Amino acid sequence: MIDPANLPALHASHGGIWLREDGSTHALAKGQAIARAAETPTLLLNAPLTGQRLGYPDLNGLDILELWAFVHPARFLVPTPKGLAEALNLTRPAGEGDIPALLQAATVELLARLESPDWTEREGSWTAAQTLHRLRWTWAPLVAPRIVRPREAERWLFTKLPEWEEVATRPAPRSITLGEDAVLARLDLLTGQGAEARAGQRAYAAAAVEPFRPRAHRDQPNMLLAEAGTGIGKTLGYLAPASLWADQAQGTVWVSTYTKALQRQLDRESLRLFPDPVIAAKRVVVRKGRENYLCLLNLEDALQGGFAGRAAILAHLVARWAAFTKDGDMVGGDLPGWLPTLFRRNGSTALTDRRGECIYAGCPHYRKCFIERSARASADADIVIANHALVMINAARGRETGQRPQRIIFDEGHHLFDAADSTFSTALSGQEAIELRRWIIGPEGNARGRRRGLAARLSDLASYDEEGGEAIRAAGTAAQALPSDDWLKRVIAGEPYGAIERLLGAVRGTVYARAAETGEADAGYGLETELAEPDGPLVDAAQEGAQALDTLLRPLARLAKRLEAVVEDAPDWLDGAARARIEGAIASLGWRRDLISAWLALLARIGGSADADFVDWMTVDRAEGREYDIGLHRHWLDPTRPLAETVLKPAHGVLVTSATLKGGGDWSNAEDRSGATHLPQRATRFEAPSPFDYAARAEVLIVTDIKRGDIGALSGAYARLIEAAGGGTLGLFTAIRRLRAVHARIADRLARGGLPLYAQHVDPIDTGTLVDIFRDDPRASLLGTDALRDGVDVPGDSLRLVVMEGVPWSKPTVLHAARRLAGGGSAYDDRLIRARLAQAFGRLIRRAEDRGRFVILSAAMPSRLLSAFPPGTPVRRLTLDQAIIAVSADSRSDRLGEDMSLVHQGSESGRPDLEQR
Repeated sequence: MIDPANLPALHASHGGIWLREDGSTHALAKGQAIARAAETPTLLLNAPLTGQRLGYPDLNGLDILELWAFVHPARFLVPTPKGLAEALNLTRPAGEGDIPALLQAATVELLARLESPDWTEREGSWTAAQTLHRLRWTWAPLVAPRIVRPREAERWLFTKLPEWEEVATRPAPRSITLGEDAVLARLDLLTGQGAEARAGQRAYAAAAVEPFRPRAHRDQPNMLLAEAGTGIGKTLGYLAPASLWADQAQGTVWVSTYTKALQRQLDRESLRLFPDPVIAAKRVVVRKGRENYLCLLNLEDALQGGFAGRAAILAHLVARWAAFTKDGDMVGGDLPGWLPTLFRRNGSTALTDRRGECIYAGCPHYRKCFIERSARASADADIVIANHALVMINAARGRETGQRPQRIIFDEGHHLFDAADSTFSTALSGQEAIELRRWIIGPEGNARGRRRGLAARLSDLASYDEEGGEAIRAAGTAAQALPSDDWLKRVIAGEPYGAIERLLGAVRGTVYARAAETGEADAGYGLETELAEPDGPLVDAAQEGAQALDTLLRPLARLAKRLEAVVEDAPDWLDGAARARIEGAIASLGWRRDLISAWLALLARIGGSADADFVDWMTVDRAEGREYDIGLHRHWLDPTRPLAETVLKPAHGVLVTSATLKGGGDWSNAEDRSGATHLPQRATRFEAPSPFDYAARAEVLIVTDIKRGDIGALSGAYARLIEAAGGGTLGLFTAIRRLRAVHARIADRLARGGLPLYAQHVDPIDTGTLVDIFRDDPRASLLGTDALRDGVDVPGDSLRLVVMEGVPWSKPTVLHAARRLAGGGSAYDDRLIRARLAQAFGRLIRRAEDRGRFVILSAAMPSRLLSAFPPGTPVRRLTLDQAIIAVSADSRSDRLGEDMSLVHQGSESGRPDLEQR
């Protein structure tokens, strides 16, 4: 048996490369490291990241993260040396040169757990190890011999997963009125005995009763707009009346968020309501879109040969996780976010239902489906934690009977406008159209996978109902007009096939012709132009495309009617499972018919009159000069109009809340962007300012001597500020290109000073894991874009400085120009900028003891935008050198406070800790 302690271990960072073998560790050059790793299996931590640091992305080895995923499939791990050491109770490395030894010790510990009788994830491990050995998993020779063969054959994953049970539809909730005293008593229960009473939180909880009163008027929910500053404790503030109402009225409250980070936080807070995890799992349910959950049918296909090579290994590690997961959520759930990124050409997206191809009761795993279990659990839950898009889709489509959200809390409510803008938009693009073709026709040519067309999914209907079978065949024939494989190559070559490909070719020609006038065609980035004054070829192509889509829509409509008739006049073969499958097909057909109808409405605008309610434009999507899609787009000028009609008006009570709901402006901004202005009566308002002392704990520094466009100066500024702060810096960019350029210039320099730097769109790590790493290491810094401007909750010891490359001006798109014109010109822009600044500043102070500085590297910061920051926050305009001095002084003060704390601790224990340091 191989002794893991003798395996060579390699660690590479921006600060250097170290290899440990034969009991000693030494530094080496990149070429030597690559050659050594190619000679013999080498221990690594995150092979893709190590390979990137070596400049050799195809690096392979014994990745300890893969071993962790096998040993502890659904356990959290920060994928860093520090995180690994803490998870295994090993000594943290004092320096990077000590990391290879840690990798060896971690390997020994993890492999030893395979032989321990206390290993809780043993079930299924022997079978998995044998299969992985046949797939030539690099860890298999070390793992397989250490797992004792069980006396009885292990159950297959699909036989041991629990089945969900069908239950009666929940009756409508009772009409009740909550008393303020009862709500405050529930709040006291949630905050815990002995917790300090916060006046702002209690006032917030009392105001949050409004959405839970009985509704008095049709199309008018009891609506509350509540801005609660950071530190108020709004989560428990609204959970108090929500949980009390759910308990007394026997109804469900939907709590909607915009970010997965807040969903995880809410899930954790639910244990305050129900300390028993078993009860909490029934009373509080997290709901996400279907594309987030593991599809068991896709997994089965992957395990039985659908995946090959490294993708097959990923599938088996995911199967290990599926046996221990809480809910099957692959995106933001308990599947390690770093696991799919270890497989460079990973197939994790193919393990979810991203194409809407679910066959419902026709699936052999339907009764064990994670998605169906979540949907049914939410029907009887007190609290359903979802996201804005899912709540809007559920309200618009109403697929789940009796699950139309009636009482809704929109947390992170400042994102309602953006979520509605995405949900209620239309895009007729090549990628969208080819997905529709695949959904109707199924696999073509040599395509692999479990994709099935309408004929395969509804074969029993076709054999039973002649008219339904004819509709399926007609739909398949009409779908031939949609783009097929290699459509983009044909369009670029000027050889489109079918009406929709010819339409996309005409769109491309128009976009490039107009881009040539502005000089943007050669820039390498995406192109767009208004859908105005179309030329003759585009009008003709649009009419031909509309005719093709109408030809497709008609048989789909006939098919839907035949399915409804079959359900109504049930034949002998229509048992419960078949009925569920047919009903699922009816819903799916409805969504596709709505999509095609929206496309037809968009095409009718070409050559016709414009609709003032919509903004229409054309695009050629490119990345670094490479085209990847072409399309026509339609967005509502004001997307809160469909939001109000489909979500707000049918609801009985709605709470829209956020720390920055007004976006640094007044209440009219909150009303406009929440849909409240489209309701018959005005919404109730509540405001509670943050209790934090921003005047004493924070400061805004506007650096005036960084020339715009000077990447060298911008990079130097970031490096010096991060060094002055000793890490703990969040850098925010408005362009990925500049982020990458800055990271490339400063990462090595910072690493040599013991300050690790991570970056979105650079490091092969998902965003959630990057934030976990940043949170876990006070000396680390993180560069990112808009995704990090909101929803990131990092304590003050890890986040002490926020640096923005400049004022976050809006990108001058066709859509933005139209809304700017309708929204008051520069005043509209100012509202957006204030909101972005307020959200970014909100990352800095998350707790009363936090302190830090917010730096903007732009002399062009207008004074009128400073109202985005909390009242009393000091603002200074100064040079970079002066900013460095200010940040350094703050950092020295923090270090002195830490040292004095250690001196005090040392005096109590008799150990001179400060001297030892």
